[in-house]
Amino acid sequence: MRNTAINGTMLQGFSWNLPPDGQHWRRLANYAPSFAQQGITSIWMPPAYKGQAGANDVGYGVYDMWDLGEFDQRDSVTTKYGSRREYVAAVRALQNAGIDVLGDVVLNHRMGSDANEEVLATPVDPANRMEPTGEPETIQAATRFTFPGRAGRLDKFTWDHTCFKGVDYDAATQRNGVWLLDGKSWDDDVDKENGNYDYLMGADVDVNDPKVFRQIETWGKWYLRVTHVDGLRLDAVKHISRQFYLRFLADMRKATGKELFCVGEYWSPSLDALTAYLGEEQAMSLFDVPLHFNFYRASIDLQNTDLSHILDGSLVGADPVHAVTFVDNHDTQPKQALASTVEPWFKPMAYALILLREAGYPCVFFSDLYGLANDAIPAVTELPLLMEIRRRYSYGLQRDYFDDPNIVGWTREGDRKHTPGVAVVLSKGQVAHKHMCVGEAHAGQTWRCVLGDEGSVTIGEDGFADFPSNGETLTVYLADEAASKLDHIPIVVPRA
Repeated sequence: MRNTAINGTMLQGFSWNLPPDGQHWRRLANYAPSFAQQGITSIWMPPAYKGQAGANDVGYGVYDMWDLGEFDQRDSVTTKYGSRREYVAAVRALQNAGIDVLGDVVLNHRMGSDANEEVLATPVDPANRMEPTGEPETIQAATRFTFPGRAGRLDKFTWDHTCFKGVDYDAATQRNGVWLLDGKSWDDDVDKENGNYDYLMGADVDVNDPKVFRQIETWGKWYLRVTHVDGLRLDAVKHISRQFYLRFLADMRKATGKELFCVGEYWSPSLDALTAYLGEEQAMSLFDVPLHFNFYRASIDLQNTDLSHILDGSLVGADPVHAVTFVDNHDTQPKQALASTVEPWFKPMAYALILLREAGYPCVFFSDLYGLANDAIPAVTELPLLMEIRRRYSYGLQRDYFDDPNIVGWTREGDRKHTPGVAVVLSKGQVAHKHMCVGEAHAGQTWRCVLGDEGSVTIGEDGFADFPSNGETLTVYLADEAASKLDHIPIVVPRA
């Protein structure tokens, strides 16, 4: 999927609190050339189908995956982001600008049913779903989906209780909890948190039921054919059978004849959990959640953070080919269930660690790039410069100097096409310097500080120099020739 001749950068092209104005697909289409100019090579677009809250649904409360914003359902024809026609047009505009598009796929659950059903179900302990807390009982479950607004157009499949494994509400008694539906069992190849984390929310889809698998497969082929997206972002994979995804992704790749790059969200700080889900098949990449938590902890307690171990336990350290690195996303922003927002002052350091290093596929968060007011997240003002340096200069041999708990650094030597290279120093703010090598090919050159408040250094005959970080937490140096050619692109909040 990615052009390996350049440094790829993914953009998460939305945030949780975008205004529900139905204009976002148009925004993304209009700003496609600007995204490409900034070095964005792929964009993860939000879920395109109708959620239970209609035009107010971010897309994760899945109601009807066949409705991409063209049927009057859930009190709206369009989704929060626009219509089906605008979605497809945005995909085309981005691709025409040289940007690959990832569609967001949420297969774990359905919400906002059209009717309840009387079913037999066993209550289980929410903290240990393998432990029943009572005898099987009759409940009213929100499990019947008939999609009357679509009236059988595109697809005639009706979802009922046989398509699901669990629910979290009994409408008859107005009780919350977790119930395992009669005749069903939780899948084994999911995360073991809460005993078994197959169940997450809503009506839990039985992805391995033969009729359900066929329906999901039919929808997947249709979605890929209609939208022509280049890959997928897979939601909540820790709750979904690993064997299901091995079958489903193989079928989708065969049907499209595409590589179909896929990245899964396995929300766990455990590297072992992520690598176990990847397994030997490695059918997808995963977001580097452990690295995010390293950043989060450092941002709230830098003085007790050992910078020389900032990458420890990360997926990018263990399997860089399958690691999509990120600083924050829509789930980590304030007031969300998984809120763990990296403090603003630390974000330039975190972004340097994912953008200016060789390993991993970095994903930039929409709100960090634009500082959208609805999210109460300020823009990372250094981010456009870091993205430009990644795009133009951060290539070639990497040398690491992660040998001091208070100050670390690394260099990139450059290559034949991108000769300048880069030197980066991260510190806890002490007056210090890092003795680092940028390669003998740069001997005698003057390197200038382009991020930070330092001056210039001269590279010795052996390729080494002392790079100061006098009270700065992040300093970045480029060869003087490269620094003079920076064309930092002003960042403007995108509007329709």
